[in-house]
Amino acid sequence: MAVPVVAASPREEFLGHPKGLYVCFFTEMWERFSFYGMKALLLLYLVKYHLFSDEHGYNLIGAYGGLVYAMPVIGGLLADRWLGMRKAVVFGGILLVLGHLGMAIEGHPASRVDGVVVRDAAALQVFYFSLALIIVGVGFLKPNISTIVGKLYAGNDPRRDAGFSLFYAGINLGATVSGLLCGWLGETWGWGWGFGAAGIGMLAGLANFLYGQKHLHGHAEPPDPARLRARALGPLTREHLIYLGTLAGIVVVWGLIQSHSLIVTLIPGVFEPSPVLLAMHVVSLCLLGGIAWFMARHCSKVEREQMCVVLAFIGFCLVFFTLYEQTYGSWVLFSDRAMNHAALGVEWSASQLTSLGAFFILVLAPAFAWLWPRLDRCGRNPGSVTKSALGLLFAGLSFFVLAWSARHPQANGLTGIWWFVLAYFVLEIGEMLLSPIGLSVVTALSVPRVVGLMMGGWFLGTSYSEVLAAQLGKLSALEVAEGEVLDIALALAKYEALFVFSGWLGIGCGVGVLLLRPLLRRWMHGVK
Repeated sequence: MAVPVVAASPREEFLGHPKGLYVCFFTEMWERFSFYGMKALLLLYLVKYHLFSDEHGYNLIGAYGGLVYAMPVIGGLLADRWLGMRKAVVFGGILLVLGHLGMAIEGHPASRVDGVVVRDAAALQVFYFSLALIIVGVGFLKPNISTIVGKLYAGNDPRRDAGFSLFYAGINLGATVSGLLCGWLGETWGWGWGFGAAGIGMLAGLANFLYGQKHLHGHAEPPDPARLRARALGPLTREHLIYLGTLAGIVVVWGLIQSHSLIVTLIPGVFEPSPVLLAMHVVSLCLLGGIAWFMARHCSKVEREQMCVVLAFIGFCLVFFTLYEQTYGSWVLFSDRAMNHAALGVEWSASQLTSLGAFFILVLAPAFAWLWPRLDRCGRNPGSVTKSALGLLFAGLSFFVLAWSARHPQANGLTGIWWFVLAYFVLEIGEMLLSPIGLSVVTALSVPRVVGLMMGGWFLGTSYSEVLAAQLGKLSALEVAEGEVLDIALALAKYEALFVFSGWLGIGCGVGVLLLRPLLRRWMHGVK
């Protein structure tokens, strides 16, 4: 028998929201602590410890980011059809704990011998396998924890956007602390200390979710527990086969992540996608084909139009995060190499500065959580489409702030840190306007039978943005020969060109969304 969904009583609320929201809040907080703590160090670790070139480092973080956000499509589908969201989150959490702790094994630093880089091959294999565990673990946990939040609210509950904004604050509370702590540990005491701290954070997140399951009131259980427990291959049940298939998938991802490349050349002048991109394309085609079939066979006209709006929001997400994910790529190397780091009497490292984005989300989230219900009561809520358009415009403006700083360096030739802080502030206004609102739209407009799959589609859009962000970052890649000093003026010129291009991309797409606003609002059919 399926576990019944039980409506929460007023006593099951805290500060006006279901208690289940706070279970998801703290689970995601610790998961994001581990994820962003590792990510703050990743590119610097590759470039400084393993002596990867800039282009090589961008390729690897792009391949990793692409895969880590493609996997939620599979994790969301398995949860929708068989596992249920609770089991998927627990399984993903276990994989994440193992992966983040594995990152703490750093091996020996790379060295140059007669101009050739010599790396610790065994340590790199452990590193790649750990990344594979994290990639697959995120695929199970990330879409399903967000979907649980959406299920805690009725479709037109005015608290929904505020709830997702608070949930987003949990994400960024973890990211704020992780960048500061893991970044400091990694760059001061050793990379393994930073990565190990991230693993301990994920362990805390898993423990929190296991303890707080009772507050989910059956919203996250398997859709058909008897079918899940039924034997499918000898003594093995469907649930066993899912777990065994996942372990095989981890081995496949382990091989894919080692391709180190987003684009490979098979014939001079003809570019072919790497194994990573091919895998992403296969997942994308299967997803789009499945959605098209479902919309044609099982949706009414209203549902089809609402699903089309969800796909449009996934497109907005793709563009925004193509810009945003440069904060862990080109922004990191820009701040590490071409910026003064002293502020408020502290010398901040590049990895610690990645916490700025999450910090500003924490500052802005209460204001936005208060603002949307108030505007709704006054009949002045601008609507999800307008908010997304403004989010893209602010993202573009943030890059122009950085371009200005690169064009106007200080007396020592480096840029000022406060311009960097301002750029993050402007970018995070854009994120608060677009990302939590987009997540809310996906859960509100998707047909209930495929909401987990559509949430996976949201993250698939993000996976392509990771790849595109890495490709953009390579426009500013710098190569410094052994024994030479970085030419700061040349570096600033390359970063400025990248920032200007990225800025126009955000503003142009924001204007395009505004032009589509009347059509998209009509297709939403009254859902706000």
